[in-house]
Amino acid sequence: MALVVYNTRTRRKELFEPLEPGRAGMYVCGPTVYDHPHLGHARAAVAFDIIRRTLEAVGHRVTYVQNITDVDDKILARAAEENTGPWEIAERYTRSYEEQTRAIGVRPPTLTPKATGHITEMIDLIARLIEVDMAYAVAGGDVYFAVEKFATYGSLSGRSLDEMRAGERVEPDPRKRHPMDFALWKGAKDGQVSWPAPWGAGRPGWHIECSVMSMKYLGETFDIHGGGQDLVFPHHENEAAQSEAVTHRPLARYWLHNGFVTINHEKMSKSLKNFTLLSDVLAEHSAPAVRTLLAGAHYRSPLDMSPEILDEAGAVWQRFATFVRNASDAVGVGAADARVDEEWRARFLDAMQDDFHTPGAFALLHELISEANPMIESVESGADSDVLAGFLATFRACAGILGLDPVADWPESRATSAVAPLVEVLLKLRAEARGAKDFARADEIRNVLAAAGVVVEDRARGARWHLENPWRA
Repeated sequence: MALVVYNTRTRRKELFEPLEPGRAGMYVCGPTVYDHPHLGHARAAVAFDIIRRTLEAVGHRVTYVQNITDVDDKILARAAEENTGPWEIAERYTRSYEEQTRAIGVRPPTLTPKATGHITEMIDLIARLIEVDMAYAVAGGDVYFAVEKFATYGSLSGRSLDEMRAGERVEPDPRKRHPMDFALWKGAKDGQVSWPAPWGAGRPGWHIECSVMSMKYLGETFDIHGGGQDLVFPHHENEAAQSEAVTHRPLARYWLHNGFVTINHEKMSKSLKNFTLLSDVLAEHSAPAVRTLLAGAHYRSPLDMSPEILDEAGAVWQRFATFVRNASDAVGVGAADARVDEEWRARFLDAMQDDFHTPGAFALLHELISEANPMIESVESGADSDVLAGFLATFRACAGILGLDPVADWPESRATSAVAPLVEVLLKLRAEARGAKDFARADEIRNVLAAAGVVVEDRARGARWHLENPWRA
C-alpha cells in the first residue's frame, strides 16, 4: 500500500508524492515559549514524531524543521509580570519544552530555528510584500497584509472574507484597509524589545516568522506543513497567503493538523480551569504510559484525557513491555539474529500508510502479542526459539515506529541496576522459604518487594522481576 495523507487544504486523502523521491521536508509549528508545555503541545509533538518515523520507515529521508517562537506579546507580558527580561523567559521555557517532550520519547527535530535569529529575513520578506502592493505600512510603524488583494485568501480554512467579517470579535482598527488585514510588523512600544526596519522600529508579527523559517530551510514549496487544528486559522491561512503572494507557488503540498485535547470530554481551556501541564501528568503517570495514550488515538481525532484513560494506557504499555521482557528472556542471545516477519510488518505499515492510522497499528500489535505469548513457555521448556525470536523482532520494529519499543525507545532507568543486588538477595530468601514450605514468609517478602514497586513473576524456570515503573523521573 502507498502512503496516503489527509490534506487540510483539499479536505480529502491524497497519495503522498514528495517533491524529491526518497526525501521529505516537513515544517511543524513549535511552541511560543512563555510557559511550560501543556497536553496540547505534547499531542502535537508525539503526532508529528510518529508521522516522521513512519515516513522514515517507508523509505523517506526526512528533514524535520520545528520553530521556536521566542518573541511574542505573551513572552513580553510574562517578562513584565516576573520583572525579568524576555530572553530569560524564552530560554527558560524553551528548555522546559525540549526536556519534557524528550521525556515522552519525542526525537529532536533536524533543525529548531528561533524567530529572533531570522529578523533580517523577515524584514526582507515584508519589504517584498510592500513592493508588490500586497502589504502596507501605517502610522505607528505597523505593517499589514492586504487580504483583499490575495484572491485565494481563506482557501485553506474554507472561509470567505464575508464569513470572517461576520465573526469578528475585535474593535475595528481605522488604520486597516480591511478588518481582516493582519500584522506583519508591530511598531515599537516604550520599553519593549524592537529591531530597526525601513518603516519604523518594531518586531515581527507571529505569522511572518514561520513563512521565513520554513522557506529558508525547506524551499519556497515543501512537502508537509503541520501543526495543531487550532492553527488552521488564522496562523496557517495567513502564513500561506503572505508566502504565496510573493512566490506565486504553494507553500506546502500537504497540510496536516492534529486534533484537540479534551479533559473529561471538555476542550482544554484556561477559562474552564482544566488546562493541564505535561509536567503535572508526568508527576502521576509514567512517560511511556502518557506516550501510549497520545499515540493510540488517530492524530486527527479529538483525544480525551482522564485519570482512568491514562491508567488504561498504562496497562497497554505494561502489556507491551512485559511481552518484550519475557520473550527476550526466553529467546536469550538468539534475539540478536532474529529476522523481522515481513508479512506482519507489511500489515502494520498498511495501517500506518492509511493517514497514519495508529488505532489499526495498535490492534495489530495486540494481535501479534496474543499469538506470540503462548510460545514463551514452550521455548522455556526447550522448544525451538526461532519463531518467537521473529515475533519479538517484528514487534520491536513496529512498536519503534510508534516510539514504543521498550528496549530502544524506553530503556529501563538506572534505578533497575541500582536495586538489582538487593532484589536478588530477597528473591533468594523467598525461594528458600518456599522450598521450606514457609509460604507465609515467602508472601511477606513478596509483599515487601511489591510495596517497593518490584513486580515478581513466578515462572517455570524460577522467579523473574522488574520495576513497576522504572521510567518515572
